[in-house]
Amino acid sequence: MAEHFYFFNTATPEIHTGPDGQEHALQAEVHHDDGGAHAGPSSFGLGPSGWVGLSMLAFILILLWKKVPALLAGGLDARIAEIKKQLDEAKALRAEAEALRQEYSDKIASAEKDAAAMLEHAQKEADAIVTKAESDAEAMVERRKKMAEEKIAATERSVVDELRAKAASAAAVAARGLISGKHDAAADTKLVDAAIADI
Repeated sequence: MAEHFYFFNTATPEIHTGPDGQEHALQAEVHHDDGGAHAGPSSFGLGPSGWVGLSMLAFILILLWKKVPALLAGGLDARIAEIKKQLDEAKALRAEAEALRQEYSDKIASAEKDAAAMLEHAQKEADAIVTKAESDAEAMVERRKKMAEEKIAATERSVVDELRAKAASAAAVAARGLISGKHDAAADTKLVDAAIADI
């Protein structure tokens, strides 16, 4: 491949007078055209690309000699084993978390069931207490009513007895007054004699 080099004079052009008497500006232009290829530096018959290839080959051989691929493979295997171990631990933790979640779900379900049973039992006890209280209240009202009735009857009997006693006392007083008004001492003596005679 031909390489072309062009050189331009960027300085101020020189002014010359031509044969026709006019001034012309002259500018020098240098044109370099080499039809041949430039040869690069070489050593021991190898060019730059040969030396690069040789260097890469030597580098690969050194890596193989130092067992770098085995070290890399060992490091990768260790990393893979570590990742696998972490995954196994994560699976174990997940299984443990699932077991704990299931356990707590069962406990919550059992607690809800126990709470429902306790609520039902408490409701039954409350109903029984209310029923007993109503029954006791009715019995107490009945007892109080009976006691009041008995007290009223006793009061009535007491009043009746008191009225009877007062009536009997008043009748005795009245009878005594009547008897004393109609009988004198002679009549009393006659009555006493009759009574003695009857004996």
